[in-house]
This record gives sequence, C-alpha cells and structure tokens, in this order.
Amino acid sequence: MKHLDPQDFYAVSDLITEEERLVRDATARFVDERALPIIPEAFEAGRFPAELIPEMAELGLLGSYFQGYGCAGLGATAYGLICQELERADSGLRSFVSVQTSLVMYPIYTYGTEEQKQRWLPGLAAGKAIGCFGLTEPHGGSDPVNLKTVAKRQGKDWLLNGAKMWITNGSIADVAVVWAATEEGICGFLVEKGTPGFAATEIHHKMSLRASVTAALYFDNVRIPEANRLPGARGLKGPLSCLTQARYGITWGVIGAALACYNEAREYAKDRLLFGRPLDHTQLTQVRLAEMARRITAAQLLSWRLGRLKDQGKLHPSQVSLAKWNNVRMAIDIARDARDLLGGAGITVEYCPIRHLLNLESVITYEGTESVHQLAVGREITGVNAF
Repeated sequence: MKHLDPQDFYAVSDLITEEERLVRDATARFVDERALPIIPEAFEAGRFPAELIPEMAELGLLGSYFQGYGCAGLGATAYGLICQELERADSGLRSFVSVQTSLVMYPIYTYGTEEQKQRWLPGLAAGKAIGCFGLTEPHGGSDPVNLKTVAKRQGKDWLLNGAKMWITNGSIADVAVVWAATEEGICGFLVEKGTPGFAATEIHHKMSLRASVTAALYFDNVRIPEANRLPGARGLKGPLSCLTQARYGITWGVIGAALACYNEAREYAKDRLLFGRPLDHTQLTQVRLAEMARRITAAQLLSWRLGRLKDQGKLHPSQVSLAKWNNVRMAIDIARDARDLLGGAGITVEYCPIRHLLNLESVITYEGTESVHQLAVGREITGVNAF
C-alpha cells in the first residue's frame, strides 16, 4: 500500500477540477520561483514587494472570480487555491490580492454603476491601479454600525470627514472604497488619490505583516461627486458582504501558511539529531506532526466545501465565520508549534514559522476577531444575538 501524501492526507486534490489544479500549480510556481526568494528580505526590511504586482496581474490573480472587465472569470475554489498558495509565501501577498479583489473590485462590481466598473475594474485587474478598503476606524473595528466617519450632502456633492485605520494598501492606493455614515444610512464612496483633503499615512514599526503596506486614512472636508458614490450599497449589508468575500479567501490562505510551517518542521525533524537519533524518530515529535496533519486536513475539507457552496450560491456568512475561526486558529497554533520544533533556529527569518506566526497574529484579528466569529456562529445556533 502506497504512503499517503503528508500535505494532503485525505486526497482533497482529487476533489478539485482540472482548471482549479492548473490555477493552483501556476500560482505555486510563481510563489516558489518569484515570491519565496525575496519574501524573507522584504519582511525583515518592512517592505511590500510591489515588483511582484505585474506578474500577479499577468497570471490573472487580481479579480480572478469576476466575469469581464479583463478578469479571469474563475470559480470560488480556484480563487481559494490562489489565496492558499500566496499565503504559503506570506500573508502580505495574500492580503494584497484579497483587498484588491474582494474589498475593492467586489463592491465596485456588485454595487457600482457601469461607468464606475469600466473606469476602475480593468485597471485593477491589470495591476495598473491599486485599491484599498476603508471601514475600520481608530476607535475600533468590531462595531461597524458605530461609524464616526460621516458624509453630508452639499448640493450635488458629498463632504466626507473622518479617519480610517489599519488599511492595507492605503498609502499606495489609487482609489479607496470608503464607508461612511450618512442621513440615508451607511454608504460607500470611491475616494481617488490626490483629492483635496484626503491624506494617507503609512504605519511603521509593525511586528506583523511587515511585507505589507498598512496605513491610516484621513478625510478633511473631502468633496466627493455623486458619481463616486456606490449607488447599490446602502446600509451595513454593503461593507459586510465585502468582508464575507474576503474572509472566504482567508480561510484558504491560512492553510498555505500552515502547510509552509508544517513542511519546514517535517524536513527539519528528519535532519535534526538529538540524543543520537533524528528528531522525527521520537514519539513526541510524531504526535505533534500528526496533530498538525489532522488539523490541516480538517481545514482543507472545510474550505473545499465552502468553495462548492459559494459557487452554488448557497454560502452563508456564518459558515464563513466558522471556517475563519477554525482555520486561522489552526494555522497560528501550527506556526507556534513548528517554531518550537525548530528550537533556536525557529526565531530567524531563515525559516518561515516565526514570520508566519507574527503575520497570523494580525490575520486572527482583522476582518472579524476570533471572538466575533465565535459569537456569529453562536447566534446562528441559538437564534440569540449576544454581541
């Protein structure tokens, strides 16, 4: 009997289509050949490797699941596999693609006018324009109903005032999808780079997502024309629907981070001699590696099923919450244990677990903290809102 694949214990690869496999393998080659050689240096230097954007665009990784406008028109599972492979390199790369696709292109595609779609989507898909998503504010992100950023009508325009915090791509973005409270409810606006009164300041001294751009956005009487309002987005459903899209990608992405840490721990345990024998010959090490394989397998099956539900139009936000909660917790625990198995070597960027561990400290917080997703699942189970 042949040995099972340690990276795919339940042969989940057999459940994906040939197209999905080709997308996964093409993204994996890009990660191995172009991303992984430069990511450790970029992380250590606190630099987003923007030179990779044209190549990601050429591969069709930006806006991959949209039809038309220069997008690849792929399915949900293919997009998930893209996220998995990108985060196998670094959460910063997956975050860039996730924001560009699910938090910028999705609201324009779903809630925008045809003019807005024609203006922005082809450039965003080609990587010639970069976008960011402004929802989280300095006072907190887990209560989006309580927005302090406001937009008021002034003639045919809007005046926007407020601030947004922890915004991926913020200081390099050509357009920001900004959510603000209005007398008509929460609305989305397309705020273009260079608009008077709009400023973006990069946040430095981070110990997590160092290979990613994070910024604060400031709006001081920013005049926004009515043509830059997303007319189909009214109320909290708009931004929350965008977050559901992004969270779906996260459930896949963190599998890639976990696989990277697990594989490095497996290889290290083969070569590391301790008390006269390889580390992987010991019972304790095998139990720890088996535990990693168990949890990765469960996460793979969760995300695969989510992808099929998404393609069928049956995806429920609480299902995404369960998978985001489960899979990110899985990945951060595996990164921590892999770091421990590597001993002192595990604290250097020569090996990936400490980098993934630090990144995942952000991933477990952004786009819904672990507690928020636990409560979302609890609400679904009991019918009682305990927020």
